[in-house]
Amino acid sequence: MRALILALLCLVGACATAPSAPPTGPGGDTLDAVARDYVALILEIGEREPGYVDAYYGPAEWQAAAHANPRTVPQLIQGAATLTGRLNAISTTGAEAMTVQRKAYLLAHVSAASARLRMLSGEKMSFADEAFALFGVRPELKPLSDYDTVLAEIDALLPGPGALSDRVTEFKSHYVIPKDRLQAVMDAAIAECRARTARHIRLPANENFTLAFVGDKPWSGYNYYQGNSQSKIEINADFPIYTERAIDLGCHEGYPGHHVYNALLEQTFVRDRGWVEMSVYPLFSPMSFVAEGSANYGIDLAFPGSEGTRFEREVLFPLAGLDPATAEKKARLGALTRRLARAEYTIADDYLAGRVSRDESIERLMKYSLADRAKATQRLRFIDTYRSYIINYGLGRDVVQAWVERQGPDHWRGMETLLSSQILPADLTD
Repeated sequence: MRALILALLCLVGACATAPSAPPTGPGGDTLDAVARDYVALILEIGEREPGYVDAYYGPAEWQAAAHANPRTVPQLIQGAATLTGRLNAISTTGAEAMTVQRKAYLLAHVSAASARLRMLSGEKMSFADEAFALFGVRPELKPLSDYDTVLAEIDALLPGPGALSDRVTEFKSHYVIPKDRLQAVMDAAIAECRARTARHIRLPANENFTLAFVGDKPWSGYNYYQGNSQSKIEINADFPIYTERAIDLGCHEGYPGHHVYNALLEQTFVRDRGWVEMSVYPLFSPMSFVAEGSANYGIDLAFPGSEGTRFEREVLFPLAGLDPATAEKKARLGALTRRLARAEYTIADDYLAGRVSRDESIERLMKYSLADRAKATQRLRFIDTYRSYIINYGLGRDVVQAWVERQGPDHWRGMETLLSSQILPADLTD
């Protein structure tokens, strides 16, 4: 692992290394050849499951071919098995660290694709087994009672009559961004996220994004990466957007989150090295654990300590026309609420396994995410759609943070290394 990190740091620093002969397998098979067929596999799975391909910016004719003649799910399962066999037959003994990691990365992503295909064919897995099969990490599922002490702390912070979720909703209602000021607040938040990121990470010269407000979605924000360092960021405006969420969304979807991650991967691998596997992003893959985890950790990295609260008070509150009087109390509430994040893993496990009804699951989400019924219902819709994907946010953030901070005192350098690499979730926990 140490050799891999040194190699990746060298790559990010643009140091020169002598090229080595590419490893080969039987019949002269190469990682480049496997990578091309891997892209075809992912694109064809995308034809069988809409939304599976989160981003693609490779040759248009490859996508057209997948659309015109996709294999059946059983054929794709066999195709994944064939790719695994080919990868295992290619020896990387003596190869540079990044090539060794490339093979491991392809193996992990083919394995996740195989698991997703088996799910499409009807295979049932437990929540934890599914998360491990798709994302490479097995979450701990704690009893919901373990989170009751956090609820008690929030109850003490916001005392009064009525349900705690109602008190939280009422308190937060004072920090809703008016819809007629949403564009200005989001623009300011994203601009600050970008400025803070650009001080530490060299962004591609032509990088840019468009921002749109949408509705009727199971998520609060989404980055659709377009290739060529361009993104389309959509924000769900169906529900109230609070001032701190403007920062969260600006960092998570933009800087140093998904937009930067995809742009650096494209630049580092697709453009500079010609590694075509990085031109496609399968949503249900280990890539998402790193993507979501780094995007959430990026919020803390860009706005450490009380800097987020100060930026809200000095910039966002005036833009939104809001009173900053209890900004620090809101920050304490946010820190406590964050400690409840993994409760939804247990809720999702019970719900997806059929042990708990839909209505009771909504009640549980209201209690342990302190959301009103409408928001809890939307969150269950997210769980219906994305299932174990939810581990990538809270657990992903914590794992990424621990890994980055183990790399040394320059956390931005560690973050840039991660965002420009094929590091897998398993590597983050070593």
